Parts: sequence; structure tokens; C-alpha cells
Amino acid sequence: MLTSYLVIFVLIIAFYTIYKELLRPSLALLGVVIIFTVSGIISADKILAGFSNSSIASVVLLILITTGLRKNFDVEYYLDRNFRSARSYRQFLFKMMTQVSLLSSVVNNTPVVALMTPYVFNWGKRNNIAPSKLLIPLSYATIMGGMITMIGTSTTLVLQGFLVDYELPGLSTFYLLIIGAAVTSTGILFIVLLGHKLLPDHRDLIDRFENNTREFLAETVLSPNSPLIGKSVTKAGMRNLKGVYLVEIIRKDENIHPVDPKEIIEPDDILIFAGKTEDIVDLVNSRNGIELPGQAQKLNTESIDVVEAVMANSSSLLGKKVKDTNFRNRYDAAIIAIHRNGEQISGKIGEVELKLGDLLLLYCGPEFEERTSLYRDIFSVTKLREFNRPSAYKRWSLAALALLAVGFLIVGFVPLFTSLLAIFSVMIALGFITMQDVKRDLDLNLIAILVFSLVIGEAIIQTDTGELVATQIIGLLKPYGLIPILVGLLVLTTILSSFITNVGAVSIAFPLAFAISNQLQVDGAPFYLAIAYAASAAFLTPIGYQTNLIVYGPGGYNFKDFFKIGFPVTILYLIVVCTSVILLYPEVFGS
Repeated sequence: MLTSYLVIFVLIIAFYTIYKELLRPSLALLGVVIIFTVSGIISADKILAGFSNSSIASVVLLILITTGLRKNFDVEYYLDRNFRSARSYRQFLFKMMTQVSLLSSVVNNTPVVALMTPYVFNWGKRNNIAPSKLLIPLSYATIMGGMITMIGTSTTLVLQGFLVDYELPGLSTFYLLIIGAAVTSTGILFIVLLGHKLLPDHRDLIDRFENNTREFLAETVLSPNSPLIGKSVTKAGMRNLKGVYLVEIIRKDENIHPVDPKEIIEPDDILIFAGKTEDIVDLVNSRNGIELPGQAQKLNTESIDVVEAVMANSSSLLGKKVKDTNFRNRYDAAIIAIHRNGEQISGKIGEVELKLGDLLLLYCGPEFEERTSLYRDIFSVTKLREFNRPSAYKRWSLAALALLAVGFLIVGFVPLFTSLLAIFSVMIALGFITMQDVKRDLDLNLIAILVFSLVIGEAIIQTDTGELVATQIIGLLKPYGLIPILVGLLVLTTILSSFITNVGAVSIAFPLAFAISNQLQVDGAPFYLAIAYAASAAFLTPIGYQTNLIVYGPGGYNFKDFFKIGFPVTILYLIVVCTSVILLYPEVFGS
């Protein structure tokens, strides 16, 4: 009993550090595993066993297969052809959410959102619609669409691994299709018909500079022969610049803020401007003696691309000052400006400590895309990658094998891992995936989270912590029947998924469902199916899922924006899931 309370206490502390962004999820979960190992709760063998888990291997294969699809097939081109016919906001919203949800059912949703964010953002600008009215629906559609199939999200893969390990029947692909289609169609219709009214209309993000809610902070220096030196701010024309304004002057150790119009500009002054992307770029290209700092001038390339990029939630740059990241050498790019969701930033760019959700304005060299793919610390949101054009023979060969493998999977002839391994092997043979792709896209941080989450789930089972919590839930809800217990499990898992990873949520919820079904001597299948969907219900916060974080910066969102639309979406989502599970398992719930 004491050990169970220790497990609960350690997990609460871990969740708190993740929620407060004190530690990255992988480090927090590693700390939990270390504590459990040192205290004797779990053995080292259990940790090693996690690395050989078939579900983790399936996730890795799925990511690499997704890489091959992104590299060789211009998926965005086909979506764009459909979107061009949309003549209104709601038409575009419906088509966009429908298309990306279907795509996310077979392709990992993180690259789908990373790929689509620039297109959706620019469509909003072209049609005078705030991106904030579009980007949350983009993220939500991929989350819901990922639950249509077994391979759409890592949540179902991890849960399937648990079921295999405990020699339990696997998730029904047919039931996943039914419930996934129900929650996706319901969610899309709700947002298109009613929910869009709850989305923030941050038009000032792109149209109105006066409110300063989406400003990049840019650091500039003066060239030695700048005509501005010796002039006052007013006479130098700094009071009527297009789309930007001077917010601060850094003069040796002195920060001048706000800047007086009569302030005289001196030779070594560092000028800090705030403004929109295109206006900042125009400013530094205006030949008036205002230049970017040395880091941006040292890019070894004749062609410079301007890119907006958002910080990944697992980025190794988080918490570091820009000057300590070796950014130029690492990414072949220089940070020329930073936007932080309306928060005022002061001082030199090099002294800014990078935070989750920061939007970076970059000057990029030719190796930028390759290096960002290698390190996976940032996601580009303003530039689409190029795609290869494989021959018709290769395309048809891959399509035929994929259909055959999926067919065998559906009828239960081969397990998921075998199907994915077959597809991956053929993609290697046909040149769709190279060893360089494997090295670049093998996400060790994700693998660590998967393994540690599985180990924590094992600790919950071994220490009977699951039994303890299950007993409390059953004691509270048992008088009301199995349906309230199902609802309680759904709500608990959803809350977990809102503040930790979906993999962590399902890893913790599975032992609870397992204990509940054993204590009540009922079929656990409906409970396992329910937690699969609840663990993916990451609609309430931006930190619950990677896709939410990708759109967080470009949309200028805050936590309240997600909660305002996410709460009704979550309620509707859980109602559909709960109702579907009850109807699909009448022998368990007596309906």
C-alpha cells in the first residue's frame, strides 16, 4: 500500500513538472523511471524489455514510412487542388478539416500539420480571415482523424502493445473505424456549423499593427557609414517607418526604453525594432545603414530564404539563450526576430531565453531544411519542402503492397508490426527511404517517452497502484453501474492527456482499465477501446499534443483560446465515444 502511494506521489510530481515546463517530458519520465528503479519498484530488465516492445517498433516504422511518403509524394498539391474551389470561410474549413483528417488516418499527424500550417495561414491572409480561425481546427482535425485507423496515431499502437503483452484480444480495427469516423465527422460538423464562433479572431496578428499583439522583436546594428548616426530619432525618420517602430536602443550597458523622439543615434547603438515579418525584412534591406547582426551576415550562401519556424515541445533549445545555442552553425540559419504570443521581449536577441511556442523569424542558408530535419528542434511554418517524383512503376508497386498489407492486417492474417515491416522493406528497396532518412528521422526523444511510459505503466501494475485507484473509482461509481465507471475512466484519461503526452496517458490508464475489468469480472475490451480515444482527446491545452504546439505560435493563441473551443469539443467527443462503446458492447452494458 505504501509503495502504491509512493508511485502516485512521484507521478503527480512528474506531471506537475511537465505542466509547468520545468522539465521536458522525456526527462521527467526518465526521472520517474530512475526513482522507481532505485527504490526497487521495477527492475532494469523491465526497462530493457520496453525497448523490444513490438508497439514501440511499430511506432518507429510508422514514422519512417511517413518520412518516405512526405519525401516522395506531393500530398499537399492534391489537397491544394481541392481547397481552391472553396469560396467561403466555412467551405474552406470543412474541406480542409475533412482532407487532413483523412490524411491523418494513414499518415502521422505531426508532419501533416507541419506541412499544412503555412498553406492554411497564407489562405487566411489572402482571404482576409485571421489564421486563428483556421489553425486550431487544422490541429483538431488531425487528432480526430488519427483515431480512424490503427496506424493513425501512436496511442492505439502503444495500447495494442499492452494488449499483446498481457495476452489480451487486440483492438478491433472495425470498431476503431466506426467510432473514429463518428467522432471525426461529428467534430468537424460542430466546428464548421457552431464551434467556429468560439475560435479567437486575432485579426491583429496579420492586419493590425497598432495593437502590437503579433510583433516580432528584431535586433539591428548600424553600419559604420550609416547616414542615421548623429541624427535624432525623429530626424532619422524612425517615427514613421512602414509597419515597424523603434522600441529600444541598447547603448553599451544602457537600455533606453521607451525611446525619446529627440534621442540622438550614436555609432555603436543596437536598435531594437518591433513589427510584422515582411516589414522587418524590408527594413533591413532598405540600404539606410541599418543591418542585421553579424550572425545573419555570416551565412555562407548567395541565396537567403526568410522562414518562420516554431519551437518543438521536445526541442533541446528550450531554456537556452540564443547566443548559447550555436544556432547559425547548427541550422545554417540566423534568428533575426522573435515573436512570443504578445509578450513583450526586451534586449538583444542573443540574450533572449527560448521558450515553448516561440515563433522565430530566420534567415536561412541552403542546408537549413536538412539540418532542421536532422535535429527536429524547430518546425518550419512558412516554407514547404520539395518532393521527389518517383516513377509510375514504383508508385504502383508501393500502393499494391500497402493495400495487400493493410488487407492482411484487417482480416487478422498478419500482425501490425509485420505489415509495417513489409511496407518499410519495400520502400527501402525502391529507394523511397534511404539510410540518411532513417538517421535523420529516427526520433530518439519519442522512443524514450514511449519506453519510459511503458515502464511506468508496468510499475503501476506491479505495485497494485492500478488496483488501488480502480478500487476508489469503483467504490465511488459502482452503485451507479458500469456506464458511470466507463464515463469516469474516460474523463480521467482525458485529463491526463491534456497535460502529458497521449502515450503517457494511455500507459497510465491501461492498468486502471485492466484492474477494473478484473475486479468486476467483465470483458475489458470496451474499456480499452474507450481509453484509446480518451488518451487522444488533447483539445483542452496546447501542451497536450505536438500538433497543438505547432499552430500555437503562428495562430497567436493562448491557453484560454484552446480551452474555450476545446472544452465543448471534448465534451462532444467523449459523448460520441461513450455512446458508441455502449452500443457496440450491449452484452457488457446491458443496452
